Amino acid sequence: MEFTSTAGEQRWAALVRAAAETVVGLDFDGTLSPIVDDPEQAHIHPDAGEVLADLATQVAAVAVVTGRPARQALVLGGLEEVGEAISDAGKELYLFGQYGNERWSSSKRRIISPRPPAGLAAFLRDLPRALRTAGAADAYVEDKGLAHAVHTRRLSEPDAAYARLLPLLRDLAGRNHLVLEPGRHVIEVRAPGMDKGQAVRTIVEEVGAGGFLFAGDDLGDLEAFEAVSALAAEGMPTLLVCSASDEESALMEHADVVVPGPDGVLDLLRQLTADARESRA
Repeated sequence: MEFTSTAGEQRWAALVRAAAETVVGLDFDGTLSPIVDDPEQAHIHPDAGEVLADLATQVAAVAVVTGRPARQALVLGGLEEVGEAISDAGKELYLFGQYGNERWSSSKRRIISPRPPAGLAAFLRDLPRALRTAGAADAYVEDKGLAHAVHTRRLSEPDAAYARLLPLLRDLAGRNHLVLEPGRHVIEVRAPGMDKGQAVRTIVEEVGAGGFLFAGDDLGDLEAFEAVSALAAEGMPTLLVCSASDEESALMEHADVVVPGPDGVLDLLRQLTADARESRA
């Protein structure tokens, strides 16, 4: 792993000392699972379950905070099984789906979800026209129930199509009182009032966290980074981890540590587990 500053190294040392009270928050796509062309095939890294179960023995809780629907993340991440292993360690796995609009935990094992947002039906009615206007009629539209995501990754010129679509969808979302969330070759439209930053604040309060690590990879994680930075300003030990790739590095300037994708994230979590175990020996 690569610290971005001497302060980042100091934050790591402080977090290790506070590991027993720390919540580890993790994005899913690009952080626990590699980015793939078909989002329905983005399975969790094969080593992630074992790494998270071992990590749970040294920290207060583990939380997956994702824009994906909770049920989809449970399946692609095998999180039911991971949750069982974490429960065996006497700890809890939390899952915040759709930016925190959906909740699941390894103790309650049921998904709590609100109704689809008002305005989504009208947005979907006008979406095909916006796609045609942007020359992106073949973009893949993913139905998430509480949100819809438009993926340009499969198009012949994904970056150009994304740039044309972004202002059109931002306007369409605004007219229907929805929130637009840009990501890596994906533009998501969802209900206002919840984001990954709020999910961070919620779990800090529920767990009574005394430390927080968050790892993410793109702009959809920025609110979580901002929430963790606010905790650091209040004196809490924290660490911000950017899971970087050749095509996405939006969070690098905000991070304490930069690692190479999901492999690097898991290596960092292994190191945190080992350092925390050694500090308690």
